[in-house]
Amino acid sequence: MRAVRGLRRWRHNPLRRTTDLVEAWVALAALLLLVLGAPAAGWIVGSLAQDVLQESAREQRSSRHQVTATVVRRLERSPTDADPENAGQDLRTRVLADWTAPDGTARHGVVLSVLGSPDRGDRFPVWTDATGRTAARPMDPGTATAHAVLAGLGAALLAAGIVEAARRLVVRHMVRRRYARWDQAWERAGPDWGRTGTGS
Repeated sequence: MRAVRGLRRWRHNPLRRTTDLVEAWVALAALLLLVLGAPAAGWIVGSLAQDVLQESAREQRSSRHQVTATVVRRLERSPTDADPENAGQDLRTRVLADWTAPDGTARHGVVLSVLGSPDRGDRFPVWTDATGRTAARPMDPGTATAHAVLAGLGAALLAAGIVEAARRLVVRHMVRRRYARWDQAWERAGPDWGRTGTGS
């Protein structure tokens, strides 16, 4: 709103400099870009991210399978056993387990168990690929949407920051040129400016 008032104020003012009018137009353009351009950039990036992430989630759900594993024995806990999807919860337990791959082959290996204190023979779900190798849990649609929203917000904030930075650079350049002109005018006026009889 200040930009619109600034344009109106400088429109018929006899003290108006060209740089004042340009500065007001730059402020108005920046305001329009902030109000319209930044949300549009956020919407576009968020929509594109949503499409890509939802497609990735569908591919993961179709290529990963949940099978049941049986605990052979419990292994020592490691700090790297935390599940990134469940940050802040207790560490998961490493176990040696047996499971059957989706193609019917028997598998054996170290996996992370969701069981608090697993004992031999306990059963728990594990995600695998089509060949039976363990895989991360597939991304669910809600997580994909949350990531897309964050990408859209980040793009909108980035666009707003770029617009504001560009406006400030333009205004700073104009102010420096204005001060340089003032310095030149003062030099032309000389040290006798304002004294009686000097013609100033």
